[in-house]
Amino acid sequence: MGRFLVGLVLGIIIVPLVVMLYFKVGNVPVAVNDPPLPDEKLITSVPLNARIDKEMVKNPPVQADETSFVAGAHIYSDRCAVCHGFHGKPSQFGLHMFPTAPPLWEKHRRGNVVGVSDDPPGETYWKVANGIRLTGMPSYKELLTDTEMWQVSVLLANADKPLPPAAVAILNGETSPAAPVLNEPGKK
Repeated sequence: MGRFLVGLVLGIIIVPLVVMLYFKVGNVPVAVNDPPLPDEKLITSVPLNARIDKEMVKNPPVQADETSFVAGAHIYSDRCAVCHGFHGKPSQFGLHMFPTAPPLWEKHRRGNVVGVSDDPPGETYWKVANGIRLTGMPSYKELLTDTEMWQVSVLLANADKPLPPAAVAILNGETSPAAPVLNEPGKK
């Protein structure tokens, strides 16, 4: 019994020390181009999905209509496209993130799912509002209103369905978002 307790105590002390030494030596894959740790996706996705399932709003307060889609397209173009790209125009920036920012206007390899259209709008809203640590996905809670976050979330949930032409034009990068026009230097 004494050997067991000594082994248990040494295990409780030695294992954390070995892990700390591993971290201190500088060989942990932390750069974007490093291969992921074993089971890294599992370690991060399980608690993320549990938290989203616990806190996700089930019924969006925004209707899936033309007004919401066009407003969501403007928000997407202004805030999201830099990392997630437009339809047929992937983001060069998002491709160099780890994990890479998913292209939200492209079909998945299998099926007719476009971007996150297979996720409920409440899940996308949670991700937009709260962000996701260590992925580059920021929290927009302080940057957008609840309505704006819901508009872009409902738009993305419907990415696999026909959208109004005005929204499609914005999402193709053909129409810039409503923003003030800046004069070129030296022109009035």
